[in-house]
Amino acid sequence: MGVVTYDFEVASPISPARLFKAVTVESGKVFPKAAPQAVKSVELQGNGGPGSIATINFAGGLPYPYVKHEIESHDQDNLSYSYSLIEGGPLGDKLEKISFENKLVAGADGGSVCKSLMKFYTIGDCVFTQEDIKDQIQRMDVVYKAVEAYLVANPDVCN
Repeated sequence: MGVVTYDFEVASPISPARLFKAVTVESGKVFPKAAPQAVKSVELQGNGGPGSIATINFAGGLPYPYVKHEIESHDQDNLSYSYSLIEGGPLGDKLEKISFENKLVAGADGGSVCKSLMKFYTIGDCVFTQEDIKDQIQRMDVVYKAVEAYLVANPDVCN
């Protein structure tokens, strides 16, 4: 097994606390409303803290029917969270899991910046390329941008 790491940042017009709430605490409500073309439902097993499992069920016609995330940390005071994609989605025969470490910080004009570290745990001597990484980020970005647009259009949500 090998590990491929990738650091990146994404700016958002949404405040850190509001975005944190939308993508963690309220994701089960927000994702299906913000991106109904992509997310059918989010099911949570556990209390949302470490050890909980979140299953995101995708809408028909997408390449994957679902993904399962294991929540590893959830720090509302520091607006940071980490989780691992442990089942479904892009794992296939190349990846054992994908881990994400995220922290939201204040950005320009009241917005935020999400600082992320992704770790791709490959199976055997499988190679996971920069193109593979860009493909994964592009797929996640569809829901992320939809959540942003939803929050901009609905300023009362996740306050």
